[in-house]
Amino acid sequence: MPPTHGQKRRKDDDRIMSMIPTTILTGFLGAGKTTLLNRILQEEHGYKIAVIENEFGQENIDNEILVQNSNEQIVEMNNGCICCTVRGDLIVALTNLAQKRESGELQFDHVVIETTGLANPGPVAQTFFIDEEVGAHFLLDAVITVVDARHAMQQLDEHEEAQRQVGFADKLMLSKTDLVDANQIEALEQRLKRINPRAPISHVHFGQAAISEVLDLKGFNLNAKLEIDPDFLAAEEHEHDHEHEHDHECNAACTHEHDEHDDHHHHHHHHHHLDDIAAFVFKSDRPFELAKLDDFLGHIVQVYGPTMLRYKGVLWMDGADRKVVFQGVHQLMGSDLGAKWADGEQRGSKMVFIGKNLPKDIFIRGLEQCLV
Repeated sequence: MPPTHGQKRRKDDDRIMSMIPTTILTGFLGAGKTTLLNRILQEEHGYKIAVIENEFGQENIDNEILVQNSNEQIVEMNNGCICCTVRGDLIVALTNLAQKRESGELQFDHVVIETTGLANPGPVAQTFFIDEEVGAHFLLDAVITVVDARHAMQQLDEHEEAQRQVGFADKLMLSKTDLVDANQIEALEQRLKRINPRAPISHVHFGQAAISEVLDLKGFNLNAKLEIDPDFLAAEEHEHDHEHEHDHECNAACTHEHDEHDDHHHHHHHHHHLDDIAAFVFKSDRPFELAKLDDFLGHIVQVYGPTMLRYKGVLWMDGADRKVVFQGVHQLMGSDLGAKWADGEQRGSKMVFIGKNLPKDIFIRGLEQCLV
């Protein structure tokens, strides 16, 4: 007798519970990733954490907390954590960790992957979806991006990697906020929200962050809670009416070098920066027609997948009594049934797309044509 839907969901839930939650820690060079990681590893929190460093060199974890042995790939730390330096493939490193855990050779209940400062987090995140062995043992919990408040504006202007790191984030942590004034912080936060309105922003001072702000965020899980910054939604509607005016303003204002105008930065905090990577939202109070939506999403992922960093949505499907939640990374897209629509609950769909130079009008028009 085949299993019921309820039995299947329970089995899936049990499988997910047994998987090892994994956090990707990223951020541009010098943002403070290693400082944050060191704080986490030295804190008495009761977790056993395995750390994967995807580079081997100056930015490696502090010598003080490592029993250093440059010939070993996996290193024991003085608080029971382990460090694994990726000299080869991330898939190999994760598979080795899983095997050592199953054999009882290593004990850990979380994994943190610290990327190099110039890394694009996309391929790291995709590893959890494209490799069966990794997908069987590890669950991607969240991508956390540390942002250097002092240098971020210039880094975002000059380096697409910095924009990608922000765009992929489930959570943004601002470091070095003591080195800039309140107006500069506000300008930076507004820019980060335009790039990624779904990632909450917090401040971290010299890596001081509670473990609950870093682990078990469930930012990557499929669930019905789609966080989008409400100010972004309001700004998007306002921007639609004043698009040409803003473009003209920005072209005039954003060609200045930030370092030359630090003293006058507060005069410019309302100007837009023309980032290649940005976000937009689609909302509708009409249901989708399943076949049309499947066809359209399949098409845009095929065409624009390489430039679609993250996308996620809670959808109202015609004739369905449950929400449908979906998300994707580049060309990899998945969906699942969410909670039932509550009696009297306002039904509708909400989707956010984050990517590089995505044609917003094509996406919006195409999605509208998939509505009943």
